Amino acid sequence: MVGKRGGGPEKNGVMSFGLKNVEATYQRLMRKIFKPLIDPTVEVYIDDIVVKSKTSAGKFLGFMVTQRGIEVNPDQIKAVMETFAPSTKKELQRLTDRLAALGCFITRFMDKLSLFFLTLKGANATGWTSDCEQAFGEIKHYLTQPPILSNPQSSEQLYMYLVVSDCAVSVVLFRHEGDKEQRSIYYLSKVMVDAETRYSKMEQTTLALKTIAQKLRPYFQAYQVTVLTNQPLRSILHKPDLSGRMLRWAIELSKYGINYQPRLAIKEHVMADFIAEVPQKPS
Repeated sequence: MVGKRGGGPEKNGVMSFGLKNVEATYQRLMRKIFKPLIDPTVEVYIDDIVVKSKTSAGKFLGFMVTQRGIEVNPDQIKAVMETFAPSTKKELQRLTDRLAALGCFITRFMDKLSLFFLTLKGANATGWTSDCEQAFGEIKHYLTQPPILSNPQSSEQLYMYLVVSDCAVSVVLFRHEGDKEQRSIYYLSKVMVDAETRYSKMEQTTLALKTIAQKLRPYFQAYQVTVLTNQPLRSILHKPDLSGRMLRWAIELSKYGINYQPRLAIKEHVMADFIAEVPQKPS
């Protein structure tokens, strides 16, 4: 796109995504970039890329893709297991980055890392507290038997547990395999920013679901998702007198056709560990 300002032409440094023909322009650009790979190994649709392979198992984007499902790369786990207690903020940042790469395999990830983030934010936080050591030990123990993430099957029903703690919101997307077994598909956790911590529990839950639906958009668009939570989301989001941010969030969530059900007794141990309440701060 070229425009004029002053005496000469001016080119935009980035694509103007508000333009009507931006999708077609972006699609042409992506096809040009991936031209040698399209059809044999790659399919491109705007910003979505599908990579194909003739092998049934191997490493992909840091994960192990096998017939059993998606597994964490053992090299990543080894790097965490061999890490000693950090003595500086730089070492703590390096450890946090390594753990962040494993976030989609760790249940309630941000709750577990909240102590690390608080230490990083401290003005002179260069030490390693006993609470940090305990949290790190729990993560190491968890990684001794990391979950194997499942692949959803075509047209099946998916379910999501959603939990809000004092500092983070966490979800696990899962599917039923057989009559009783629950197989995790994706773990996702997000730290609440300062303003969000002052929202009501209902607002926090609704905002979390909106953010997660955007992050996991391909799942919400391709499958029917039922959200299981202890908040009355269905009745609240369908109230005719909604206003402000709750109304905006309700409108955005309506395009995904989400089902809502109350959270019932959890028997599967993986899901029970996820649902277990994080200790709340004293009021």
